[in-house]
Amino acid sequence: MQRTISAMVGDGSVNHNSRKFKAANVDPTRTHLNIDYCNENIKKVYHELFDEALKRHNDKQTRADRKIKNYYDKICNSKQEKSFHEIILQIGNKDDMGAESENGQLAKQVLDEYYRGFQERNPQLKVFSAHLHMDEATPHIHIDFVPFTTGSKRGLDTRVSLKQALAIQGFKGGTRENTEWNQWIQSEKEQLAAVMERYGIEWEHKDTHEKHLSVLDYKKQERAAEVEKLGAEIEQKQAEFKVLSERIHNYDEGINDLTELTNSLDNSPEYQLPEPQGLMSAKAYRSKIVEPFVKRLKALIKTVLVRCFEGWDNYYRLNITNGNLYHENEKLIKVNEKLTDENENLRSENKDYKLLRKVFGSKQIDSLLEQAREKQQYKQRDTRFGNSKYER
Repeated sequence: MQRTISAMVGDGSVNHNSRKFKAANVDPTRTHLNIDYCNENIKKVYHELFDEALKRHNDKQTRADRKIKNYYDKICNSKQEKSFHEIILQIGNKDDMGAESENGQLAKQVLDEYYRGFQERNPQLKVFSAHLHMDEATPHIHIDFVPFTTGSKRGLDTRVSLKQALAIQGFKGGTRENTEWNQWIQSEKEQLAAVMERYGIEWEHKDTHEKHLSVLDYKKQERAAEVEKLGAEIEQKQAEFKVLSERIHNYDEGINDLTELTNSLDNSPEYQLPEPQGLMSAKAYRSKIVEPFVKRLKALIKTVLVRCFEGWDNYYRLNITNGNLYHENEKLIKVNEKLTDENENLRSENKDYKLLRKVFGSKQIDSLLEQAREKQQYKQRDTRFGNSKYER
């Protein structure tokens, strides 16, 4: 049996995960089949993890404005770190591992065994909420955790840091595609695959997908892809222009050759019929003078015809290429105008967004955004799991 592994970055809706709130895609008659591993209050977890470090930090401060009153609030308002992270794992999809099927029960066993070793395997990721759902289309598990590092020389000696937490566990990023997070996700997939093997399930690899992007990030990514595409088209047009220039050069050379040929016909002795020499007979004049002359003219005419046809062929191709370039250039102009308009709209939206933050405050805007994302998440959750496009 082969099955895919899906690993998604979740939005971290703890109320939904613990079923305090039930979305439309949840079957309440099967909610009792879920497994709730833990559901601690995140603020309590923050106190347990960071209060001692917070006290040590504040005791060192000589200025009151440098003391941190509430570390949880500080991280919630931070632009560098998130207060917690969520990973969602799933085996197969609704068609091959449906929650109500025998295979769905098998998926539940595998995910349960996988989770039992999660905290021990990830000591720097404090799990405070974990739930295995059997009341949706396909069994899947939500794991919410706070990443932390110790021995830090900057800020609190024990503080929130996903990058450093994963680095301590051996995941050190390199390129943009090989970040600590990507390495860790791949490692967790391998851990899940190892459990699957013990149950006779082989990991079926499929194309991977990036985590969901925000609207603005998605638009930026689209623009980058379009710019890259336009760059490729520009390179192609440059190559076509080079070919076109060479054809024009060849055409110009052909005209020069024809001009020289005309001059030769008019002035070159070899193309002038000479007078009979002395008392040369008509037969001798024909064989020695006229026939060689006609032979040279025939060869010349053949050469001229070949050059002429080549010239017309190049001219015809030139016109076609030029027409194609004109139409493609018109398309590129329209695409450029569209991108310019969209960029102007994005600048306007960004300006409005900054104005809202300035007038109403960043904290209130962040709160409204979080509510909006959570509502959007509930609408999309019907299709997230059991949809093959999320398979890995």
